[in-house]
Amino acid sequence: QVQLVESGGGLVQPGGSLRLSCAASMWMFSIYTMGWYRQAPGKQRELVATIPSSDIPNYGDSVKGRFTISRDNAKNTVYLQMNSLSPDDTAVYYCNAKLYGVDYWGQGTQVTVSS
Repeated sequence: QVQLVESGGGLVQPGGSLRLSCAASMWMFSIYTMGWYRQAPGKQRELVATIPSSDIPNYGDSVKGRFTISRDNAKNTVYLQMNSLSPDDTAVYYCNAKLYGVDYWGQGTQVTVSS
């Protein structure tokens, strides 16, 4: 059984920062590729960032240089540090865990960037 619980979303002004956390419950967290995806109203879900067990992250083009994904295998947690936020970053952010082609999803956390 895999459970993913996101936290840290909210309302932030343009140019501000937020840090999302995803607490994961599963056996052998360290071997999963963990990631963050987002979905804005009327748009498809898109990749934000992923981090495999090798710890080499991959980022979507729209967030490169602004967002940083990290993981703490001792705490079964993955983080997303988001800086220089803009209204275009407004979306529901979903935590994802992937292993052997199987995806698991959290319930999502809302991030709203607005003045």
